[in-house]
Amino acid sequence: MPDESKGRVAAVPDESGHGFRPASLDAVNFLLADVRGALGPYLNVFLVTQQHWSQSEVGLVTSLAGWLGLAVQTPIGAAIDSTHRKREAIVVALAVLGVGALCIYAFPRFWPVLIANTLIAVVGDVFGPAVAALTLGLFPQRLLARRMGRNAAFDHAGNVGVAALAGLVGWLFSQQAVFLLVPVFAVLSSIAVLSIPASAIDQRRARGGEASAGGGAGGGADGEAGNGEKVSGMGILVQCRPLLIFGSCALLFHFANAPLLPLVGQKLAAAHPEWATVMMSSCIIAAQLVMLPIAILVGRTADRLGRKPILLVGFAILPLRAVLYTLSDNSAWLIGVQLLDGVGAGVFTALTPLVIADLMRGTGRYNLAFGAVATMQGVGAATSGFVTGVIVDRFGYSAAFLTAGGWL
Repeated sequence: MPDESKGRVAAVPDESGHGFRPASLDAVNFLLADVRGALGPYLNVFLVTQQHWSQSEVGLVTSLAGWLGLAVQTPIGAAIDSTHRKREAIVVALAVLGVGALCIYAFPRFWPVLIANTLIAVVGDVFGPAVAALTLGLFPQRLLARRMGRNAAFDHAGNVGVAALAGLVGWLFSQQAVFLLVPVFAVLSSIAVLSIPASAIDQRRARGGEASAGGGAGGGADGEAGNGEKVSGMGILVQCRPLLIFGSCALLFHFANAPLLPLVGQKLAAAHPEWATVMMSSCIIAAQLVMLPIAILVGRTADRLGRKPILLVGFAILPLRAVLYTLSDNSAWLIGVQLLDGVGAGVFTALTPLVIADLMRGTGRYNLAFGAVATMQGVGAATSGFVTGVIVDRFGYSAAFLTAGGWL
């Protein structure tokens, strides 16, 4: 039996005797961050600067993909609840992601990019709930908080790694070559996912239900609850008042947080146009490096301190950050303040799957709820750009920062 007080999650033996090694889940989180990170941040820049697309064309492609991705998040969560083939779902999504990236690399024209980017946005919704479901199915409740924090830490480490690698590949070869990293990491991620034994996953617990009597891959056939398991209806999304409150908080947090980094990037670019890309990359990497230890700390303290106090700290950081941005236009100051994003976002990222697991325990609808909360987060982030842009045009950057901070 592991010593919980010392937090030795990495050394937890597989209690069901199915040969699961926690390092496999570490690799999954690290590599999936690489797969996603090697594509999204670089597509717009590549299309505008190298392919000379108009801003309207880029906006149309990204908007269609983004809104369709939002529309399918909750149904995808429900589908992950209903299947026992969660590993295979991740592998199929990775295959689509890899093929889509190759399509963009080989045919960077409007229709191929539109179709590929839309498919990528849809399958991208699989990873978050599916990995969280695997974690629920692999680890007992007493170890879940530390494990979720560890997941988030490896995800942030992957983001840092791919940002550095993509920058190196773009510098040595071309911006277009960055897209070739996606299929490479997709293959590596698939190997990591399939290294997790299916028999080690408690399928009931993986969907937020009660643990199977014998552990392991309990439940019935794919898509069925099996063995008399009771599963709540879809109405749980509106019947669970704490879930509605948390989802609303997630929407407001991302509505306020999403435009802050682009606004800082615009100010930095205006002051130092020749260093704009380097400064933006520095902001991203620095914030991710802060998120990594924050995620581990959250995982180790969430059970002892409780979820609410830690969430309140994460929420409080955002308005503080927004106010600090208005105090100076100095580049070093702006980048330094941006480090606080690593605290706020790090707390929220690590706690979100854990809070949803708490609220959905025993319902069998964990992934449905995960998808619904992700949809609300996406709506907040997607709509904030337009609102913030209007405020900047009419009243300036300081007003936009203060307004964003005021939402929380």
